[in-house]
Amino acid sequence: MAIALGILAASGQVSAESMAAYEFVGELSLSGELRPVRGVLPAAISVRREKRTLVVPATNGAEAALAGADAARIATSLTQICAALAGAQTLDKADAPMRCAAEVPDICEVRGQYQAKRAFEIAAVGGHSLLMTGPPGSGKSMLAARLPGLLPPMSDDEAVAAASVASISQAGFDPALHWGVRPFRAPHHTASGVALVGGGPTPRPGEITLAHHGVLFLDELPEFERRVLEVLREPLESGKITISRAARQADFPAQFQLVAAMNPCPCGYLGEASGQCHCTADRVARYRQRISGPLLDRIDIHLHVARVPREVLTGAGEKAASSPAAQTLIEQAMDKLGLSARGYHRSLKVARSIADLDDAGRIEAAHISEALGYRQLADHA
Repeated sequence: MAIALGILAASGQVSAESMAAYEFVGELSLSGELRPVRGVLPAAISVRREKRTLVVPATNGAEAALAGADAARIATSLTQICAALAGAQTLDKADAPMRCAAEVPDICEVRGQYQAKRAFEIAAVGGHSLLMTGPPGSGKSMLAARLPGLLPPMSDDEAVAAASVASISQAGFDPALHWGVRPFRAPHHTASGVALVGGGPTPRPGEITLAHHGVLFLDELPEFERRVLEVLREPLESGKITISRAARQADFPAQFQLVAAMNPCPCGYLGEASGQCHCTADRVARYRQRISGPLLDRIDIHLHVARVPREVLTGAGEKAASSPAAQTLIEQAMDKLGLSARGYHRSLKVARSIADLDDAGRIEAAHISEALGYRQLADHA
């Protein structure tokens, strides 16, 4: 759009003086229609700071309006802009969107784990980083996903800062989905250093910046490459990250709250009463040494998340949907097979599917037995 207007002004088809108070951002299609682009919000903030007006495609209008009242005008086509510059019509103001009323998971949904929930409340109050250690299926990921629900609503400045980061990201920013919602980023442990901290020929923000004023959750922490984890040390201290390339250098904000989770050993069952763990001391030591001391020293709260007791896990909801015999059978299986909370719920889901095939109104013992049989086959495969 800006290039096309520059050509029109240079050829005398549009008055250059009429464009003196404006800046233009947008993509121009072959039909003359305007298409949305990334990075509109930071541009609108800069333009408003210079007491000028930004003209953007209509689909970018809500994002541009977040920069403040009268920050932007919208247009649908190059013809419309030319008509406005000639005084034949006016461009509409961009309207700011309402904050999203996003539903976040509630920590009250977590059964038991009273010490862990208390630690998460403390972390939320002080913005503390937190590392959970515990066996598979004990609820570590479930707890992490509920931290945003404990955090206070974003201030206007925080919301604009987080939206600006999302605006320049690869995925872009959708005000209808993300405005005023604290980010929750959970990259996979195969993520590269560039994916985590940002980079590329034209530097783009990475996961730690996309989590700005939100939560960065790193599950299976020792499975991340050690050199990737080490890049967390600087932003955990300074709240920003500097990306240096041959052509340019970029500073990105990174005031995120780190929540990490790991197993106590490679198999995950060290210290369990079931005696499932057969990891040697050397193997356990090598596993834990994947995380450096300086990084661990920067994590404020170290928390052990134990397996949820059977009597806490088996609640009224499951008993109402299952026959007494079925409930007794799965409780016995939890004790004998050492089912985790995840294994318990997944077995119930499989049993519910088997019951549906039988057109049964509730889960019976035969359904539980078949579901557990499939799980045992998988465990011994």
